[in-house]
Amino acid sequence: MIRVSLFMMYLRYLIVVILLICADQFSKYQIVSKIPLGQRFFYVPDFFALTYVKNTGAGFSILQNATGFLSLVSAVAVIVLAYFLLHENNKLTRVCYLLIISGAIGNLIDRIRLGYVVDFLDCYIFGYDFPVFNVADSFITVGCILLILLNLKGNKDA
Repeated sequence: MIRVSLFMMYLRYLIVVILLICADQFSKYQIVSKIPLGQRFFYVPDFFALTYVKNTGAGFSILQNATGFLSLVSAVAVIVLAYFLLHENNKLTRVCYLLIISGAIGNLIDRIRLGYVVDFLDCYIFGYDFPVFNVADSFITVGCILLILLNLKGNKDA
């Protein structure tokens, strides 16, 4: 009976990861098919735009043209986080791991398939043009922030 419930839990994790990756990849497909490279379309003037860019590096434009290295780091991170996920008791912490894993895989798919990551969410916050990012980056960021907050709080069972 324990094996069946454990299998169902793992299956739920897999389904969540697949759904999140599909959302990321679908959003990127829509951008690539509808917006010319480098074109900016404002939806909220001076705050939010869609801008299709090819990112060969990591966040904030670091490690440009390091696709192979970033792919390796992403793959190792996914494996390590999957291990943590499968050994974690706190439900909210598991959600954090699922978000981070899904985002890492979404960007890894781009790096392997295209040689770059498709970014398109372009925000201007208090006059600062924030680096363009994507849905997978959002998953990673939200997962990391929640994980930090949980650890600062003491990581009590949720």
